[in-house]
Amino acid sequence: MKTSLIITTYNWKEALAAVLESVKRQTVLPDEVIIADDGSREDTAELIKKYQQTFPVPLIHSWIEDAGFRLSKSRNVAINKSLFDYIIMIDGDIFLSPSFIESHLKSAQKNWFVQGGRVQTNEACAQNIINTNIIPNLFSKGLRNRKNCINNSIMSKIFSFERNNDKATRGCNMAFWRSDVLEINGFNEDFIGWGREDSEFTHRMLNLGRRRLYLKFSAVGYHLFHPENSKDMLNKRDIILENTIKNKLIRCENGINKF
Repeated sequence: MKTSLIITTYNWKEALAAVLESVKRQTVLPDEVIIADDGSREDTAELIKKYQQTFPVPLIHSWIEDAGFRLSKSRNVAINKSLFDYIIMIDGDIFLSPSFIESHLKSAQKNWFVQGGRVQTNEACAQNIINTNIIPNLFSKGLRNRKNCINNSIMSKIFSFERNNDKATRGCNMAFWRSDVLEINGFNEDFIGWGREDSEFTHRMLNLGRRRLYLKFSAVGYHLFHPENSKDMLNKRDIILENTIKNKLIRCENGINKF
């Protein structure tokens, strides 16, 4: 099975460089990496060009114009460029453990999509990762929910579970079949600004009849600290989410089909 790794980013090339370094060290490499860039400055493009020269798999820069927080559109454009059946999606601030891709591939099942967890880092720990590319461990300073550092296949089989709701939905560590995403018309581009787009996507996948695996103690990613995005106007995005839930929508109107 071949896979596309999509990495979202916006104007934080230092974190993106660390994430790309962690991709290069994977026990199983993805078959391509697509940077879903929501309008970053030229310095991000220059960084990607530098990595493209020696990267072990095709590295594609998918860029859209900076017109506000348009994560859904950025993801849809990147998904449209992808070539392979299975998509793993992370944010550009998720530093990967070496078996991250391998773990996701082992967890892939038809008619399922996967939600992975993350380890939160504080500012000092995040900066150390960026500067050294050294993976923290269970006893490292500056970690929150450090139990998520545990990477154990036996524990993963025991503690991973089906979770068919939108609780703890995070697009920063998610995997799904490309055909399923096309069937629900991708991410809903009516979401402008931060928040709720991942939950709404999850509900449409569930309405399609797909089951959600909540992956524990596997596919470990370290979230590099940064200030939280603004939650202004979140009530408008709640209305979109509530409409999807109420009407059990499968497809969104403003999605990937226009690309």
